[in-house]
Amino acid sequence: MTPKIFVDQLGTSHSFVTSPKRIISLVPSQTELLCDLGLESKIVGITKFCVHPYSLKSTIKAVGGTKKVHYEKIRLLQPDIIICNKEENTKEIVTELQKICPVWVTDIITIEDNFKMISDFGQLFNCRIEAKKWNDKIAFAWNDFKLFIKDFPVKKVAYFIWKDPFMVAGSGTFIDELLKLNHFENCYSNRGRYPEIKLQNMALENNPDLVFLSSEPYPFQEKHVYEINENAPQAKTILVDGEMFSWHGSRLLKAFAYFKQLH
Repeated sequence: MTPKIFVDQLGTSHSFVTSPKRIISLVPSQTELLCDLGLESKIVGITKFCVHPYSLKSTIKAVGGTKKVHYEKIRLLQPDIIICNKEENTKEIVTELQKICPVWVTDIITIEDNFKMISDFGQLFNCRIEAKKWNDKIAFAWNDFKLFIKDFPVKKVAYFIWKDPFMVAGSGTFIDELLKLNHFENCYSNRGRYPEIKLQNMALENNPDLVFLSSEPYPFQEKHVYEINENAPQAKTILVDGEMFSWHGSRLLKAFAYFKQLH
């Protein structure tokens, strides 16, 4: 059989004679997408952070996290392909994994990138119909949300992802893309992707209307709201679901409904 050539979102070409049958996913949101595309039975390895669907944790072997993986466990699973993401997994991890089998790397900054990833998976894993269904559902919800949000005023927001040191989401991130879609002006869009900030300077330098404390990667809780309020008393501080703002893939469909509730 003649091999088929597929190109991932970093421009790397991959050659497969048949569709990959043994998949390891090192990206939680993409693990969820693979399952939603009907590929759960082909997944042989996941990260300890792959929590959706919940049943995976008891049936599929964990091979580490997103930043630190167990290469020997991965090798013993004899994967046909390993799914990574430019932001979630380091270049060093990808390079080492390439010694085991082809590594497919996604790069998701925009919603259009998300559509492309789903289409790519449809081609790669021979599930084009399911991929098109998901893209159609997401496109419908996206257009519906744009109509919902079109008359909402723009508000300045600081989106926190980490504590000690405090870090926020900046520009060139999927989070920033979804903030803009929600008519939120990112206070830290001029500071790089994930800048460290000094909490005591936030009100003076940026004066946000809203402060979002994400549930991941750092699990902000109610007790942290008071610390933020002391430094930015003019802003309304809200605990938000980090999966809705940072998970790409099929999770985006649920995110649009969540954003409506948030507003």
